[in-house]
Amino acid sequence: MENPSTLFWGILFGTIGIGLFTYGKKQKAIVPLCVGVALFIMPYCITNIIFLIITGVILLIVPYFFRF
Repeated sequence: MENPSTLFWGILFGTIGIGLFTYGKKQKAIVPLCVGVALFIMPYCITNIIFLIITGVILLIVPYFFRF
């Protein structure tokens, strides 16, 4: 069985990722679109909770600095 904290963070990052994906698709903005896809695929690939949180936070910061 999966760790409950991994499940919680995966759901949180997945939800934010779907929101960014939708925003990027409607605005035709490539950075939020790609970050959104990465955020809702990432929890399936990363099983370590520390790396999951660090990677998620880094991905959430990317659209703030790169606006295309």
